[in-house]
Amino acid sequence: MSGMMNDVNSPEAQGRPMLGKQELGELQASNKWKWPEVEEILSYLNPWWNTILVSSCVIAVLFDPLFFYIPLIKEEEKCMGIDNQARTAALVLRSVTDIPFLVHIIYKLNDAITAASKVPRDTNPNSESGLVSRVQNLQMVQFVKACSRKLSWRSFLTDVFAVFPIPQLLMVGLFFNLGGSNYLLKRKILSSFLLLQYLPRIYRIYLSSITMTHSVLWVKAAFNLFLYILASHILGAFWYFFSIQRETSCWYQSCITSQPESKCTFYCHHRTTISVELNTTLNHNCVLKVPYYTDDPPFDFGIFFDALKNDIQGPINLQHKLVYCFWWGLRNLSNFGTNLQTSTHLLENTFVILISVTGLLLFLYLIGNLQIYIAKATTKAEEVREKFETKRHDIEKWMTQNGLEEDMKAEIRRNIKQKLEEDISVDLDDIISILPWYTRKPLKRALCMNTLRRVPMLNNMDEKVLKLMCDYLKPMKYQENHLVFKMGDPLDRMVFITEGVLWTYKAATKSTGEAIGLPTSASIDTNVLKKGDSYGHELLLYASSYYKIPTSPKNLRCHTKVEAFVLMANDLTDIVNKCKSKNLWSLDNDASNDEARDRVAPLKRF
Repeated sequence: MSGMMNDVNSPEAQGRPMLGKQELGELQASNKWKWPEVEEILSYLNPWWNTILVSSCVIAVLFDPLFFYIPLIKEEEKCMGIDNQARTAALVLRSVTDIPFLVHIIYKLNDAITAASKVPRDTNPNSESGLVSRVQNLQMVQFVKACSRKLSWRSFLTDVFAVFPIPQLLMVGLFFNLGGSNYLLKRKILSSFLLLQYLPRIYRIYLSSITMTHSVLWVKAAFNLFLYILASHILGAFWYFFSIQRETSCWYQSCITSQPESKCTFYCHHRTTISVELNTTLNHNCVLKVPYYTDDPPFDFGIFFDALKNDIQGPINLQHKLVYCFWWGLRNLSNFGTNLQTSTHLLENTFVILISVTGLLLFLYLIGNLQIYIAKATTKAEEVREKFETKRHDIEKWMTQNGLEEDMKAEIRRNIKQKLEEDISVDLDDIISILPWYTRKPLKRALCMNTLRRVPMLNNMDEKVLKLMCDYLKPMKYQENHLVFKMGDPLDRMVFITEGVLWTYKAATKSTGEAIGLPTSASIDTNVLKKGDSYGHELLLYASSYYKIPTSPKNLRCHTKVEAFVLMANDLTDIVNKCKSKNLWSLDNDASNDEARDRVAPLKRF
């Protein structure tokens, strides 16, 4: 029996095929969680990838100057040492900011190779064996050309040069191992490469600035401020680095007069203590504490004298160095380097020229943005003024016809101008919709309070209830000949007319809303509703006593364009519930719809 039960429950008995072990293993493996594919990750990051690259570039440019703070001067030992804190921070931060560029480079290469592999290449399977190698070489050339066409070389090379480890190689690996003949020349060449390594990253920041042409003002202002901070930070780091080189140059020039050139490298990590005679010579020729009566010091340090005099290049706290050098860069960048007293040294004067030109360019960039902003603001103000003036007469006429007070008129004018400044394309034909809620609320009360008082069933209603009903009203516009209600349709709203003329009549209509008989027919009793009138009073009884939803006793059609406020059935129900809980809801039950219609004169009966 158990065997029969097993047969019944088997996959074959239930019409399902038997799975083998291999198929079962594949099925179980497919049900396991899978890592997302590279394409899925890239498609998710693609909208943000350019922002990530630019942010990485900005952070890298901010932290790259830390490499210039790696060397320091030990004045007592007359040697140049290494700031381990600055070195560790610079290497770690540079490595982290290089990761997005490496990923971007690999992705671009992979994308180009994938696209090139899909390009058809000339192949001939019947080629003779002697021509196989030539065909393979030709295919390889075609493949390389296809890859090169798929790559954006300017962007690709910019990323390659930006990620190239120039600071790591020069400052950590080579700078502290220079020596031998032409020592100063080698160091100048090294400094030039350190300056050039900023160009690719600055170029990418420049490309990102181009995309901010249509950005808001505060974004451009923040970007301009960032450029000032960045330039001050970089120039301060250069100043610190060059001040160390200036002092070691003084030591070198003083040393080679009495010592072999191989002994004049001044690195703390592979030299013994200098002799007393050499120390005395260096203190005399490279004096930093110049007496006030000395007008002609032995060595002119130029613009680097302040750093050396204040011992900024010594083994002090890294944060103190950064802040002091940043302040020096910001101060001299702001005045275009006009207060700097230079020596006759070529590179020093070149550095000061760089400061002046950079400060001037940033200033011109700021002035250019201000001019663009002023031009746009002037143009926009003129457009706002012209558009307001074209509608000013209609707006003033509308406010006068509705009997608005002067305070309300001034508030409406101010809000319209403010809305135009925010969006010049705003529709001034619908004034109420563009006003803020705190202006719309008293305006609706001013426009509709008298209309509500004219409703017979609201004769005894408290003033607070009428104000609450005004607050729930919604503006509505109807075109000429529009059928608002068809006779027999559910009354889902009350209509309070503020502008225009409507007709009510009992002629039958088609399903499309078109009247079968014209309102001018002799058999049709046609009434007119105009400004100050309302329609749909039966809805008050429905909301008060929870009767069934009333239907429209007549057709309601627009004779002209109509502006009105509507009170929806669900909003009226909410009003009634709120007011009943406070005993404020009191309808005039003696009033009838006929009494309400008697207050409207008939247009004409034919």
